[in-house]
Amino acid sequence: MKIISQIKLPVEREMELFEKKFFQSMSSKVALLNRITHYIVNRKGKQMRPMFVFLVAKMVSDGKVNERTYRGASVIELIHTATLVHDDVVDDSNRRRGFFSINALWKNKIAVLVGDYLLSKGLLLSIDNNDFDLLKIISVAVREMSEGELLQIEKARRLDITEEVYYDIIRQKTATLIAACCSLGAASVKPDSGDVENMRRFGELIGMAFQIKDDLFDYGEEKIGKPTGIDIKEQKMTLPLIYALNHSDKKEKAWVINSVKNHNKDKKRVKEVIAFVKDKGGLEYASSQMILFQQEALKILDEYPESRYKESLELMVNYVIERKK
Repeated sequence: MKIISQIKLPVEREMELFEKKFFQSMSSKVALLNRITHYIVNRKGKQMRPMFVFLVAKMVSDGKVNERTYRGASVIELIHTATLVHDDVVDDSNRRRGFFSINALWKNKIAVLVGDYLLSKGLLLSIDNNDFDLLKIISVAVREMSEGELLQIEKARRLDITEEVYYDIIRQKTATLIAACCSLGAASVKPDSGDVENMRRFGELIGMAFQIKDDLFDYGEEKIGKPTGIDIKEQKMTLPLIYALNHSDKKEKAWVINSVKNHNKDKKRVKEVIAFVKDKGGLEYASSQMILFQQEALKILDEYPESRYKESLELMVNYVIERKK
């Protein structure tokens, strides 16, 4: 956790105040809702998203933040939390970060309604304060995330994903939210400036690198134990697998697709697919693409003067591809 604390250092005061404001932004007159939102707030993760908002805002404006920055961070966290609550219902998942998910404790119907409530709270926080530019950024992100999920489901049925389509999916599914955090940070302090688009692109590149790193974890590439093969079991087409398929003959391709489609619960077969992907250089290729995205993100930061906030963002970019889980 040390690296995260280091990244957080220049915005520690803002993050503490943000937590109070975020909790207030969730409050309701319904006791059940308050009980559930209290449960959510007490089980927060690393809070990378609000950290991005504050670090970017401070980097582009000589260390200044304002009320809009806090609202931007709250909106992104409210909407992100809403999507996680809904995701757990869709995936029928009973756990989230080692704790019981909302649907596991309060059932699907309540979980869906809580997700809707958080979404509307996020939208109203912007509308009530006339933050229409921030609202647009977040609404585009929600639309893209939904499209990305649906595109992935559609493609998983046929397993016909090209590298280009894969990038479309991860850009929408994962990168678009980090892109929104960074552009929200810039827009909160310097609306209508070139920094807003610049930082959106920066966040998108980090998000792409982040997702490819997740793909690599599925092959046990780091010291996290044995290869997990979870993506293969879920018929997800990841970059190492796509690369291996693109560099296979007809017979090999048919065997891999048949394995992923029809034998994804067979541990031995999944292990064979993992070995095949490694053999074809899928991991090396995915790592090289991840580093390209990382380098491009760092290049954008080069345009900004040195500061503690810039240093933290550089640390964050490197942490994304060096993390162990």
